[in-house]
Amino acid sequence: MVNKGKLNSGELMANVFDVAKYVLRLAAEKGEPEMTTWKLQKLVYYSQAWSLVWDDQPIFEEQIQAWANGPVCPDLYQRHKGQFKITANSLDAGDHRALTKAERETVEAVVRRYGKKTAHYLSELTHQEAPWKRARKGVKDGERSEKPISHADMAEYYGGL
Repeated sequence: MVNKGKLNSGELMANVFDVAKYVLRLAAEKGEPEMTTWKLQKLVYYSQAWSLVWDDQPIFEEQIQAWANGPVCPDLYQRHKGQFKITANSLDAGDHRALTKAERETVEAVVRRYGKKTAHYLSELTHQEAPWKRARKGVKDGERSEKPISHADMAEYYGGL
């Protein structure tokens, strides 16, 4: 069982698995029945970032860290570790129905904007953006890091675009 956080209103907050499940479901509807776990991580990251801008709150509470290949949610990584590609059916956690209408709209917009891009493109894009760069400050290229990417950095950077 995956825990849900609580919003200030007392409602249960979606988790990263709910978001990942919805990303995978949308991709399948658009003709991409499976995607690399690397790409999934980036789409989940952008869902979080744009939720912070458009909805003024995180879409999930799990931390995103600035790994060498871009933003990664370690909790999601632990679920798909060892898999190269993943489908909505193979992700053993999450329920896209847990997302609010606003959260679904955010994820849908992210998939429309970034969904056709390759995992490599998305990784390179995140490497050019301030939130990942700030979290990686002082960490050598290719070096492991568990430094979190802050919500404040995401909201500030993407809100300015």
